[in-house]
Amino acid sequence: MSNPSQPPPAGVSDEAALVAAARDGDLNAFNTLVDLHQRAAFNLCLRMLDNWNAAEDATQDAFLSAFRAIRGFKGANFRPWLMRIAANACTDEIRRRARRPALSLDTPPPGADEPPDVADHVAGPEDAALLRERQHILHEALARLPHDQRVAVILCDLQGYSYEEIAETMRTSIGTVKSRIARGRERLRLDLAALGEQEHRRERP
Repeated sequence: MSNPSQPPPAGVSDEAALVAAARDGDLNAFNTLVDLHQRAAFNLCLRMLDNWNAAEDATQDAFLSAFRAIRGFKGANFRPWLMRIAANACTDEIRRRARRPALSLDTPPPGADEPPDVADHVAGPEDAALLRERQHILHEALARLPHDQRVAVILCDLQGYSYEEIAETMRTSIGTVKSRIARGRERLRLDLAALGEQEHRRERP
């Protein structure tokens, strides 16, 4: 998995200059920002929503919202601002789900059951099945976390963000971020153990 804290690849213009140009209406500069951050934004949405098509829609909504709001962006760090918009897009989708019947008619594309930041290679069918089972259990456990804990845990443990970046993304203090992560990890640990035991019971002859 690529580290979201890494600087832009060599040859890519300085991000601050790209943001400044995008604020001035330079569409090419904004598209470059999209290229730099779309994977991280999509991974966040996929972890939040556990649905490939919904994650794609939320990511697109996030970038459209960012494009509309870029002229008013005054900060120095684009990514936390964008991740906050992406998290809000996911929150909106979760609220829409709560208002309608829980039907899933989407058919994800090949490999959609495997998030893009997971290694593609597995040794064989048994390993692939085990990986899918573990991912399913993890997704279920993440979905049970309160929203603020889920965002903090995903950004920290699954996407490698620093406490400072998460605090900026969530507009809160580093102490609050650490508390949310600690509480989220503990609840996740308990839920993963319970869900794993449920799966084990179902598999017993």
